[in-house]
Amino acid sequence: MIIKKCEIPEVVIIEPIVRGDSRGYFMECFLKDRFNKEVVETVFVQENESFSNRGVLRGLHYQLPPMAQSKLIRVVTGRIIDAAVDIRRGSPTFGKCVVTELSADNKRQLFIPRGFAHGFSVLEDNTIVQYKTDNYYSPQDEAAILWNDPALGIDWGLSPDEIILSEKDKHHPLLKDARLFDYNNTK
Repeated sequence: MIIKKCEIPEVVIIEPIVRGDSRGYFMECFLKDRFNKEVVETVFVQENESFSNRGVLRGLHYQLPPMAQSKLIRVVTGRIIDAAVDIRRGSPTFGKCVVTELSADNKRQLFIPRGFAHGFSVLEDNTIVQYKTDNYYSPQDEAAILWNDPALGIDWGLSPDEIILSEKDKHHPLLKDARLFDYNNTK
């Protein structure tokens, strides 16, 4: 595994070492000891999977304390633009985003810590996204930011007329109006 810090140092890209031959390939997707030493000490308790076609946009979602979640995202088939937004009021990188492409081809994973909103847009049909979380889903603690907040300026890799949203994702508040984290309290 190659672990790369992003512009926001708490957000990390993990690139596996892929060994391939005529039979296919093998890679280690997750090594708890290295992850805990080089990224953050955590225990993942839930794993989720979504299937989507091109144009679907999911986000920008998060859970508030005490049910805040870190996420480790990867794409099994297809391709996405993945975005992590720092929503820790008082953080030196508040309102900044890390945006990267994750795909079945590049096999990258993105670690998003607590205190960040997360979303992704789907660039190919038949895309499967898997992600681990370090806390359980809690509907009463979920919150979100509008996907196209102009203050964030996220390039989702799709034109606005291609984007397919859930009814819920159409009506989230802007960052300036959202319920947020305090920089010193993301537990």
